[in-house]
Amino acid sequence: MVAASPSPPIRIARAALFVVFGLNGLLSAIWIVHIPAVSERTGVSHSLLGMLILLMAASAIVGMQTAGPLADRLGSRTLTATAATLLSLTLPGLAFATSPLTLALALVAYGFGNGMLDVSMNAQAVQVERAYARPIMAAFHALFSLGGLAGSLAGAAAQRADWNIHTTFLAASGFGLVMVAVCAPRLLAGTPAASNSAGAQRTEPVPDIPPGSAAAGATLDTAGTADATTRDGTDPDGPGIAAGGQVEHASAGPGGHASAGRASATRKVLALGGIAFVLLMAEGVAADWSALQLRDRLDVEVGTAGLAFAAFSATMTAGRFGADRVAGRFGPVAVLRWGTLLAAAGFALITLSGWLPLTILGWALCGIGLAGGVPQVFTAAGNLGSSTSATDMSRVFGLGYVGLLAGPAIIGWLTQLVPLTTAMVVPLLALLLCGWGARAVAGSAPPNQSNSGQEQ
Repeated sequence: MVAASPSPPIRIARAALFVVFGLNGLLSAIWIVHIPAVSERTGVSHSLLGMLILLMAASAIVGMQTAGPLADRLGSRTLTATAATLLSLTLPGLAFATSPLTLALALVAYGFGNGMLDVSMNAQAVQVERAYARPIMAAFHALFSLGGLAGSLAGAAAQRADWNIHTTFLAASGFGLVMVAVCAPRLLAGTPAASNSAGAQRTEPVPDIPPGSAAAGATLDTAGTADATTRDGTDPDGPGIAAGGQVEHASAGPGGHASAGRASATRKVLALGGIAFVLLMAEGVAADWSALQLRDRLDVEVGTAGLAFAAFSATMTAGRFGADRVAGRFGPVAVLRWGTLLAAAGFALITLSGWLPLTILGWALCGIGLAGGVPQVFTAAGNLGSSTSATDMSRVFGLGYVGLLAGPAIIGWLTQLVPLTTAMVVPLLALLLCGWGARAVAGSAPPNQSNSGQEQ
């Protein structure tokens, strides 16, 4: 069965959110490319810079946890616009910092805005995906990657052209503010809480979906999306279980049922957070250690060593563009399970290989294997059927972000005991465990996804 095409307002909202994801990647890359210049301008040592970046990360986590409840209360459109504006406004502070103290303050402000935007734009992505009634989350993350590539190239070009760092950051900030002004009004209105409550109680159409859209009038039942998953064929492994989204809404029954529903939702959030921790831990390991691993293992030149991360990045970006089709055809569980197993196979190849092409292939397998997992986790977190979906997502985000930071550090500590290549066994084993628990994302597909799951 082929569902009707989404209405023009929903398509416009999707395009606008693509721009927001790309903008986030672009602004982040502008900062990353200029880290050496900022460090030199402020007289910050490498060790102190590492501490300041951790401070920024802590501020980002605070921003994530702040954004969740605000998005549930105010709506993800409002918060996405606010957070993207804040991120754009705080970016120049990094360029104008002249001392370790002013840089620390700028990083705290920038990190807070970045954390808020991460949660709010993904909460909006869940609403748009629900309106589309088919998987589209991975494409948003692909646009973030493309934005990062564009920002890296733009930042490098500005440095080669000897642009003043103030000019570069002010131009990026101004571009961001213009894009927010253009895109924010075109995002979907309404709150995730209202969407989930309406679905869980079999009431009227989700309020953030414009009338006349393909998804207008769609409802979810109180069994959550696990039953819908079984009916729609998005979980090829069989009927959904509690981990697949059987969350009772607090107002659906007596106090005992409400308490059980909250406990079930909490367990689901923790399971999804654990998976996000593993996936982003593996991604962080690839980003920070892939080139060094290749150089240490095979004693290649610096330029050749960079091919490891290039292979990882290229396949991850390409994989994110294709992950939605795979999720629509085979379901989110299959994407997460087989993706993590493929990434684990990549780490196994990296660990065992002594030949350059095979090692690069291993990093490429890691990239394509990890490409679709995180979007499935975030979609599942945003579709738990509770009245605090954005808050749930912020908690999953927070645990995942801790994994992104902890992964490289864990590998660094292990290199004091074993060779760097041997330390890659840690993400390998963690990914195998993640694949075993892949059913936690069962029911994360959009509620109106057709039985065929094909592109519509």
